[in-house]
Amino acid sequence: MSAAGTRTGAATARVHAAYRRIAEVDRPEVWIALRGRDEVLAEAALVDARAAAGADLPLCGTVLAVKDNIDVAGLPTTAACPSFGYLPEASAPAVARLVERGAIVLGKTNLDQFATGLTGARSPYGAVRCAAHPDRISGGSSSGSAVAVALGLVDLGLATDTAGSGRVPAAFQGIVGVKPTIGLVPTAGVVPACRSFDCVTVFATTVDAAEAAVALMTGPTPGDPSCRVWPADAPLAAPGQPRIGVPAAGALAGLSASWRAAFDRVAARLSTTGAALVPVDLEPFLAAGRLLYRGAFVAERYAAVGAVMERYPREHLDPSVRAIIAAARDIPAHRLVADAERLARLRVQALAQLAGVDVLLLPTAPEHPTLAAVAADPLGVNERLGTFTTFANLLDLSAVAVPAGEVDGGPFGVTVLARAFADRVAADVARLITGEPAADADAGPAGLPLVVVGAHLSGEPLNEELSRHGARLVGPVRTAAEYRLYALPGTPARPGLVRVGADGRSIAGELWLVPPATLAKLLAGLRAPLSLGPLRLDDGRMVTGFLCEPHAASAAPDISEHGGWRAYRTSCQTTPTG
Repeated sequence: MSAAGTRTGAATARVHAAYRRIAEVDRPEVWIALRGRDEVLAEAALVDARAAAGADLPLCGTVLAVKDNIDVAGLPTTAACPSFGYLPEASAPAVARLVERGAIVLGKTNLDQFATGLTGARSPYGAVRCAAHPDRISGGSSSGSAVAVALGLVDLGLATDTAGSGRVPAAFQGIVGVKPTIGLVPTAGVVPACRSFDCVTVFATTVDAAEAAVALMTGPTPGDPSCRVWPADAPLAAPGQPRIGVPAAGALAGLSASWRAAFDRVAARLSTTGAALVPVDLEPFLAAGRLLYRGAFVAERYAAVGAVMERYPREHLDPSVRAIIAAARDIPAHRLVADAERLARLRVQALAQLAGVDVLLLPTAPEHPTLAAVAADPLGVNERLGTFTTFANLLDLSAVAVPAGEVDGGPFGVTVLARAFADRVAADVARLITGEPAADADAGPAGLPLVVVGAHLSGEPLNEELSRHGARLVGPVRTAAEYRLYALPGTPARPGLVRVGADGRSIAGELWLVPPATLAKLLAGLRAPLSLGPLRLDDGRMVTGFLCEPHAASAAPDISEHGGWRAYRTSCQTTPTG
């Protein structure tokens, strides 16, 4: 924290800095409603007082921009259509949860009208220009939130993503966009675009910051039928050497040579980390994506705002947005049913392509057009921009968009996609691209602690029973000095840990967080004399760990003097089996 932050409080200092930066950059098109400085400073003082009193406020000192299709109590929600505007009495749960933990909303940001578009140029409040290249589009529909983060006006940008609106702007601004699995973050208090496929997302400058914000927003809320919870088998981490799907030959033919080279460099860099690159057929993914606008699912946009939209004067509506939504009015129900069946088949085909990989790596967008190019062909450019994004929510995938260098003088971005609820796997692989360190174990689904002392240690023969099933390494630990370690017979070589009391030693091990379903599989697959049971660590904590029945150790060598399995193996100068 800066000296100013220490003296005046982190929240107050950050708000002062934010308004100075807003004045410096002079980008009025970013905002639809910007709160007054005095009002926000008064709120910051309250946050600082709560923090000083000991409240748990992990977002104290964080300022937030909210896309103007998400409700913030006391600020109008317009969805970039002034005639549509209303004043919500309560904030959307996603906003309220961040504010409760110390974040301060600066204002509501511009967007493609009714969140319909990927350009950021479909708003009566003006086209939002790219942060670093004002002649180029910002990307949409979450344009203002992304540019606010990229320009340093805010720390977090709250957005929505139906067809790529939380990812395309991230790529064009050189920032991070996290699109969680649909339903993890409530969409209550969000103006729907396509209700079945809408998702609340976050922009930030790091994967850590975005993922932490998503974690704080996650969880069901009463009355929201779209909410989902983490399943018992939700992975907590990517494997140490992930298998990464990349487009099969020819799938990226539409990219320019420089953009294709930039993508190939990212894939090659991941390969040097030990990741395996696996060709994947993109056609079922792309075919699913085409259904969002070319198929009957666009009827959901009319169901959301069409009837209301028809009451407004034409001059209040963006021509492209009006054309898209109005055309959906007369789509017959049988087409929607047929497209739902086709999507179900495509989902099966796409998931089959992902069966042999942990994640899928793609360019976030195929190009970064100028504002002039969009003006000349608004529908055609918009459709091309969604080539690698529109299918994600239809196929129930999670995604993390990250910057991956520069190309043609501007940012280049890639997206890491994973199955539903494998959000942490996507985030871990994304960190390999950004160079961020391993993630905080507290974000994402909850895991159960498990201590291993032998063949399940990192690098040992049975470790894949943990790492390949979503477990996350927390770090090294030691048992209390009340255990003895024995070298059991059999293959693979493994020890047995027996609690003996005062005659014991402290034994080295590792603490892992394990998905509940993975722990259940381990328990079901255990064979005597090993078992799972309560194990005491040297700091007094009681956790689940691998133990051994005492009778099995009676004839086995006591290797406790080595202090751990690895030290014993080293002393024997043997190579681990398997």
